[in-house]
Amino acid sequence: MLLPSLGTSIANVALPTLAEAFNASFQQVQWVVLAYLLATTTLIVSVGRLGDLIGRRRLLLAGTFLMTVASGLCGLASGLWMLIAARAAQGLGAAVMMALTMAIVGEAVPKARTGSAMGLLGTMSAVGTALGPTLGGVLIASVGWQSIFFVNVPLGILAFALALRFLPADRETSKSDQSSLDILGTLLLALTLAAYALGMTIGRGRFGGLNVALLVATALGVGLFLSAEARATSPLIRLARFRDPVLSASLATNALVSTVMMATLVVGPFYLARAVGLDTAHVGIAMSAGPVIAALAGVPAGRIVDRFGAQRIVACGLAGMVVGCSALCMVRSTLGIAGYVIPIGIVTASYALFQAANNTAVMADVSADQRGVISGMLNLTRNLGLITGASLLGAVFAFASHAVEITSAHPESVAVGMRVTFTVAAVLVVVALVIALGSRVLSRPALRSKA
Repeated sequence: MLLPSLGTSIANVALPTLAEAFNASFQQVQWVVLAYLLATTTLIVSVGRLGDLIGRRRLLLAGTFLMTVASGLCGLASGLWMLIAARAAQGLGAAVMMALTMAIVGEAVPKARTGSAMGLLGTMSAVGTALGPTLGGVLIASVGWQSIFFVNVPLGILAFALALRFLPADRETSKSDQSSLDILGTLLLALTLAAYALGMTIGRGRFGGLNVALLVATALGVGLFLSAEARATSPLIRLARFRDPVLSASLATNALVSTVMMATLVVGPFYLARAVGLDTAHVGIAMSAGPVIAALAGVPAGRIVDRFGAQRIVACGLAGMVVGCSALCMVRSTLGIAGYVIPIGIVTASYALFQAANNTAVMADVSADQRGVISGMLNLTRNLGLITGASLLGAVFAFASHAVEITSAHPESVAVGMRVTFTVAAVLVVVALVIALGSRVLSRPALRSKA
């Protein structure tokens, strides 16, 4: 879980250096990030399902090997497009690692300790996210941009060796129990997700005709995918599972909450630099507070989930996020760093609670043959939320700041933009809370009928 998170965050800091090294524009070098994001987002459900079919351990080993080799190729790339291709391969390996790690943990850990395990995974994800920019900056300054990719090679070798030594062998299944991979559904889902991810990310926040066309293609792709799954004998995603109110609510709230969390990464640096007046070094220190708090809160959050129950803690985590976002709606720049970091601390700690509880609620009762695909869907909704948050809430922030270029906006305008953005974020979390509470009400009759 650490490696894919590190791979996501470490490359962003290198974009200016890569633009200079390859004599390329920002639009070209941003594909170093987009290629990884697209590969991870479009394939994470499919590789989860493939793990269910052919064995999660052997596919996880293959994914770890692929990410390790691809990381080395990234560092050896002599041209930008070679680097982008290697990053896409790295993203495929990351998709395998994210989806199957959670699935294997859900299977191997006793149900009474699932919350603690999910909290630990959340901690490792936060550590990777927090470590990336700092480690990347140090390595680029001291060694060169190639080192941010080479650093994954020894880590990947270590992860491969540990998985080979300690993960339980895959259970052999009889031919009568085996299903085939839904090729048509896999292709349609990948193309649909690619269209959405591209539609929401290209253009540097400015929506044009191409963005609209891609989003229209996304809508058509969703319709075709649902039609194909309804007719498939062995579907990639069993649509009947969405009748489970807990699963549907968990996926929806996961997407909404991830959308809100992306706002902290998009809005925070501009607010701290323009409105509060911090220099680059202090902005970096202030921005690290959120991931550090998430890393520290992950394991305690998991233990709280095990003690008090997943659905109850989901609601508590969402309520805490509402409080934190509401505080950010009212904060004034005169309060300085503390006025931003304290509410962000509340939001991030509450998010750690939500994530541990939500993942536990989904993975604790999943049947063995569906753990990979359901884990993939959890990671997918998170990625889609991050993509949507970067585009949607980034646009809200720019619009509310009344600036053509946010880097030149008046400090008070940036402060207003931040408050408006987190007002929208608070509304989204309230919607998530309503969905979560509604799913509890809807699930009670089902539980009584089972009893």
